[in-house]
This record gives sequence, C-alpha cells and structure tokens, in this order.
Amino acid sequence: MLQHPEVKGPGIGLLGFSKGGDLCLSMASFLKGVTATVLINACVANTLIPLHYKEMTLLNIGHDLERLKITESGLVDLVDIWNNPLEKLNCQSLIPIEKAQGPFLFIVGQDDHNWKSESYAYIASERLQSHGKEKPQIICYPNTGHCIDPPYFPPCLMSVHRMVGQEVFWGGESKAHFMAQVDIWEQIQTFFQKYLKGKDSTFHNKL
Repeated sequence: MLQHPEVKGPGIGLLGFSKGGDLCLSMASFLKGVTATVLINACVANTLIPLHYKEMTLLNIGHDLERLKITESGLVDLVDIWNNPLEKLNCQSLIPIEKAQGPFLFIVGQDDHNWKSESYAYIASERLQSHGKEKPQIICYPNTGHCIDPPYFPPCLMSVHRMVGQEVFWGGESKAHFMAQVDIWEQIQTFFQKYLKGKDSTFHNKL
C-alpha cells in the first residue's frame, strides 16, 4: 500500500468497523507505516477467533450465549454476551495498542447493542495514556446504534447476524442514527486530512 501511487503521505490510514475495528487496532499495533486509525464501534480486544502474527497469538475475548437477551419484538440483543476484556482470564485478548505509532479516532454509537463500544473506547484511552501515549480522540453519538454506514444510507437498526442465525437488534433511533452518519463522515475526513495529507495530495469528498 505504501508503494501505491495514490498514497501521498508518510504512511497509510486504517478505517475499521465492528470486527474490522479490532483488526485495524491489531494492524496499527504490529505493522509499520500506519499513520492514523479510525475505529467505528470497535472492541479493544481481539474477537471471535484467535489472531496469529509471526510467533505471537492473541486469544479471542470469548462470549457466553447464555447471556443473550431477546427484545419485546423478538430480536436478539448481543450486548451482554461478551466477556470482560479487563478480567484476568480474558486479558490475553487485549490488543497492545500502546505499540502503535499513529493517533486514533474512536467513533462510538452510544446505543450500540452489539457490544459496549463506549466502554471499550475509554479502556483504550486509559491504556494508551498509561503507557505515555497521546490521548485518542473519542466522539460519541447518542441514540446511535452499531451499524454506522456512510451518509445517506438507510439506518440499519436490525438484520440477520451470521453468528447466531437470527435477526439481531443493532440499536439506534432512525433520525439520530441517520444524522450521526452524516457527521461521522465529516469527522473521518477531517481526521485523515490532518494526519495523512502529504504535500501534493488533495482530498475530494464527492458525497
């Protein structure tokens, strides 16, 4: 990617959502050339399956489907099934983000019903600062759920989840979620322009 002709800055930026968020956290922690990272409703620990890199293995945080809840509408609510990454049995799933070189932007939907994204963002902030790293930027959006798409996409408040094979409630209120998607796009553009823009590069927002 660093050799791509469209990459004008000193490094590349990463943008990850949900499971893609913890993958981006791992990439920023272990790979060189990552200048800035944006996480949308991401977990601070490795999720679902173990992650292997060279001789290192990050365990997955683990979950218990016995803690699964069903809403009044018959939808699955997953928010409480995930284990606490700060507990001793789960700490080997925590991503060592203090090894990252670039800044972070955490975007949080405060009505995320997939997992506790706001809590994870502040765990990441405390971990970075405890290692003498820069405090990450955290932007929280009330009444906004898990599935945050680009602006003008219809809000996805529920859909079928492959892991459980049922309709899952992702959270959010339609209008607030829609407006958040518009603002989040601008926040991402601003963040990447600040940290990725090379001398000869230009950003064109066509949305």
